Amino acid sequence: MNNKKVGLLAIGMCLLMIAASFSGCVTEEESEEMVLIFGSSGDAKRLDPGDVTDGESIQRMDNIFEGLVEYEPDSTEIKPCLATSWNTSEDGLNITFNLRHDVKFHDGTDFDADAVVFSLARQYDTTHAYHDYGEWAYWGYMFSDIDRVEKIDDYTVKIVLKRTNAAIMTSLAMFTVCIVSPTNAEEWGEDVFKHPSGTGPFKFVEWVKDDHITLEANDDYWREKPKLDKLIFRVIEDASARLMALQTNEIQGMEYPDPSSFDAIEADSDLQLLTEPGMNVGYLAINCGYGYTDSNENGAHDLDEPWIETPGYSEPLTNKKVRQAINYAIDKNSIVDNLYKGTAVVAKNGMPPFMLGYNDDIEDYSYDPAEATKLLTEAGYPNGFTSTLWVMPVSRPYMFDPSKIGEAIQGYLAAVNITVEIYQVDWSTYLEKTEAGEHPMCLLGWSGDNGDPDNFMNVLYGENACSIGTAGNVAFYNNSRVQEVLSAALQTYDTTERANYYEEAQVLLHENASHVYLAHSNQNIVFTSNVHGYVLHPTSRKFFYPVTIE
Repeated sequence: MNNKKVGLLAIGMCLLMIAASFSGCVTEEESEEMVLIFGSSGDAKRLDPGDVTDGESIQRMDNIFEGLVEYEPDSTEIKPCLATSWNTSEDGLNITFNLRHDVKFHDGTDFDADAVVFSLARQYDTTHAYHDYGEWAYWGYMFSDIDRVEKIDDYTVKIVLKRTNAAIMTSLAMFTVCIVSPTNAEEWGEDVFKHPSGTGPFKFVEWVKDDHITLEANDDYWREKPKLDKLIFRVIEDASARLMALQTNEIQGMEYPDPSSFDAIEADSDLQLLTEPGMNVGYLAINCGYGYTDSNENGAHDLDEPWIETPGYSEPLTNKKVRQAINYAIDKNSIVDNLYKGTAVVAKNGMPPFMLGYNDDIEDYSYDPAEATKLLTEAGYPNGFTSTLWVMPVSRPYMFDPSKIGEAIQGYLAAVNITVEIYQVDWSTYLEKTEAGEHPMCLLGWSGDNGDPDNFMNVLYGENACSIGTAGNVAFYNNSRVQEVLSAALQTYDTTERANYYEEAQVLLHENASHVYLAHSNQNIVFTSNVHGYVLHPTSRKFFYPVTIE
């Protein structure tokens, strides 16, 4: 072979290796390691556990960070993690944690009480030096009952509550309150979300936006070192492309497979499909028109201050009869049968049927275009109206194919003279703008974080979650009675009483029709057959620590 051909061959090999490194493929050096590449439907938004609400960010961070407590591998029962034990005062307002010794952050600094106080205080203390670096939306959703976190000594901390909270211990296993390195935060400042440092089984290596995030095994992990040497999350938005990459071993796992491919997956001996019922809900949220910009010191809206119009305010949608008409206009059974393809059940309430307080006595809105037209006429819109439906650009655990579902809804509404334009934008912007209320209507959903009904009901439908810019209640449905019963439910440990409160809230939500509840989906994930040890978690969070490749 002449020198020219040798040179061209060498250049070609270099280009292939460069392409491989940027596409998340395994290089020759990595082939000698145990590397798992996971195909994700979208990229992370941020890599700070306290400052995210989206599952794509969370699935990366769940392998980098840890909290005081954690869930059992297959349930939402809690067990010790960075705290070895805890005790609660008789009045339920003080929880004291004994911390684990000899744990290091990925940056080499020590985990201790100061790190716990830092990680939590930055989210609630408006005078904290790092408070302005995040929005801390989840703190407002789930943790506003925490008054303060106190250091007792280097390895003891106390969480002081403003009031009793029946869900607080299960909530403390959520990603929001995972512990971050104060030293790392000091080094990176407002860019710390790009350079995460936790105590978890994998360490952050690199983030190539919209392509891949690479993690590597934490050699100094306080438990046994992970079996995987590297864990790479590679962005492949299209489900068919993800499956093709899996079939050719470019990746070894993928999320959100197209249900129409299940038969082919199960017939392929080189693949394995894992399926479990999902703790989620997919919905259409109808912007009711009003939110607020600030909350009081208890994390709740001050009702003496006026509500303000959301950016997506639309007069027809503020009318209850119009929202009821939209519910009657949509054939949810057809959507579940033909688009979810047997991997979901129709939703009639805003939380899964197996949760405490689910109100099965509610009669769902039937598919009734004639009733929808009648209600529109009564509301003053006999000729319908025009609006916009925001549709997610990525698959989610509660909605595999948002684009097709959006098109189906567009057709159903057109049949009752509601003309809907579909709008799509990238996932990060979509979340930011729907939390700010810029949409008239939007498709979204929720995967439960802790197994408690409060995590659905208060976060998605509470008046206190209508803050423009960080809203969990993206319908901006504000009803003081709903908030009253949801707050009461959270402050009682009597399960019968709690259930009654949630049942009442669901009646009010159904009547006011702020959402069209579409489906509760199964969670599905596919791996190559040589991947072992992965356990589907009820929360849909993705933990790769136990995983090995044969």
